[in-house]
Amino acid sequence: MQRTMLKSKLHRVRCTHSELDYEGSCAIDELLLEAADIKEYQQIDIYNINNGERFTTYAIRAQRGSGIISVNGAAARKANPGHLLIIASYAVYNEVELSTFKPQLVYVDSNNRIVDQRHDIPVQAA
Repeated sequence: MQRTMLKSKLHRVRCTHSELDYEGSCAIDELLLEAADIKEYQQIDIYNINNGERFTTYAIRAQRGSGIISVNGAAARKANPGHLLIIASYAVYNEVELSTFKPQLVYVDSNNRIVDQRHDIPVQAA
């Protein structure tokens, strides 16, 4: 059996640009791409915390250390500068691979600088 699992996420990154006339994609600071193990041109899902929009696009590299998260093309209608986003990537794993599976979870501050990296989400109390 194969299962599609969350491979990585950038949690609560802040959209810095929304470029309607740019070729569709999402430009992401190269440091964040590396931390989340997202490759340039890889498919990503974006979840907009501010308006509930959920959409799929692909990642492109933005200047290293810039903090840029630019939602481009038609997707620019789904996120505005200042909006908080979750950017997720998924992969398919077989049962053997799942025995060592750990997602890469990246947390940032309000300037999209990495503040924490984990492999699990803490259990929340009831």
